[in-house]
This record gives sequence, C-alpha cells and structure tokens, in this order.
Amino acid sequence: MKKMVKAYVLAMLLGAGAAQAADFRVGVVDTERVLRESVPAMKAEKKIEKEFSGRDQEIKKLMKQAKDLQTLLEKDSGTLSDADHRNKERELTALNVNLQRMQREFREDLNLRKNEELAVVLEHANKAIQSIAETEKFDLILQEAVYRNPKIDITDKVIKHLSSSDKADSSKDSK
Repeated sequence: MKKMVKAYVLAMLLGAGAAQAADFRVGVVDTERVLRESVPAMKAEKKIEKEFSGRDQEIKKLMKQAKDLQTLLEKDSGTLSDADHRNKERELTALNVNLQRMQREFREDLNLRKNEELAVVLEHANKAIQSIAETEKFDLILQEAVYRNPKIDITDKVIKHLSSSDKADSSKDSK
C-alpha cells in the first residue's frame, strides 16, 4: 500500500512538473554575433579605427623607412664605406627597435580600447536582453550554449532592440 501511495505522489509531482515546464520559456543569445553585428558594436569599431588611424599610419611610415633603409643597405653595400655601412646598420637597428616598441604599444592600447568599448556594448546588450525577457515573459535566457535551437534563439531580437535603442539615443543626443 505504501508503495502505491509513493507511486501516486510521484506521478502527481511529475504531472505537475510537466504542466509547469510547458509554461517555461527559454531563450538563447549568441553574444559573439551581437558584439559583431549590432549597431553599437559597429559604431564602436569605427570609433576605435578612427581613434587609432593616426598611430597606424605612423607605424606604416616607419615600416616603409625601415624597408627602404634595408634595401639601400643591400643595394649599396659595396659602394658604402665601412663607417657609413655601420652607421646605416645602427640606424636600421634603432628604427626596428623603435618600430617593434610602437607596434607592441599600439596592440596593447588597441586591445585595451576594444575591451572598454565591447564592455559598454555588452552592458547595453544585457539591458536589451533583460528588457526582452521581461516584455516577452522569458523564464531563462542563456548567452553561452554549445547548441542552440533556432526556435529559441533571440539574437536577432537583441540586435534589433540595440539598433532601435541606439537610434533613440542618437536622436536624444542631436536635440
């Protein structure tokens, strides 16, 4: 008799759980795609490109100088005096050391700025996700998933929400 009661209680609990699970809404967001395709992410990328374009041009200019100096050394090695040759080699070495330092600093600063800008975009994305979750009554939204069924993928909604909120922010800024 006790086994029958336990089985009945278990069946009731499972039945209640299944009924409750039918109302449970889950969504999944591809965060990488949001950080790649959303309007705020693209604006951040353009802002960073503009911010670092001057330094990038300076590095390219130094690279050309080093290449030209290397070519000169190879081409005119027989006609240059030993002292001139050593001076040009020292100049090339100093240029290369400076170039490597500038490239390293450029990469470090660029990565830092990208991380700063992506953190802002991610914060906006999280607010958009929360807004969508509340509006559409989601119980759970995951941002990292090994597999996502397209039926529960809400990435497009998040990107669209970010785009519309960015337009609203831009119109507020212009007033």
